[in-house]
Amino acid sequence: MQWILWIVVVLAVVGGLVALIGSRLPVAHSVTRTVTIPIAPDALYATLSDVDRYAAWRTDVKKIERLPDRDGMPAWIEHLSSDKIPLAFERMDRPSLLVARITDPNLPFGGTWTYRVAPVQGGSQLSITEDGEVYNVMFRFMARFIFGHTATIDRFVRQLQAAAARGIPK
Repeated sequence: MQWILWIVVVLAVVGGLVALIGSRLPVAHSVTRTVTIPIAPDALYATLSDVDRYAAWRTDVKKIERLPDRDGMPAWIEHLSSDKIPLAFERMDRPSLLVARITDPNLPFGGTWTYRVAPVQGGSQLSITEDGEVYNVMFRFMARFIFGHTATIDRFVRQLQAAAARGIPK
């Protein structure tokens, strides 16, 4: 019976340390990934801005639920395996710039993704910048030390590159 008490104490201490460290980390972070995608800038912009087709090439997206447009720009909910993330474009400058924002203030995280598309030989250079905020101290610790702030961008880029290699679905 004493070993159960020790397990509880150890878990409480670890949880307290994680919360303490998480509370000392900054809420905001900014990370950027830049890659070359072998498609023309206009076609890449069309792919990135066509949220209705995300589930066709993004393997983590189970479905897209369209919401009424905001200021004439798409708004949607991405249904992932374990999350529903409402987003909306807040800036769309074809063919070089898109800015998407998480629109639910009750999530443990928020922020924007800025997509910059530029022509390069053989296709497009795509830079994605996540200007994120992580409000929950436990999640902040995990985002920083366990899965990293670039995990979502890296997965997105891998899926986009794979889709481009096989011809992004129309």
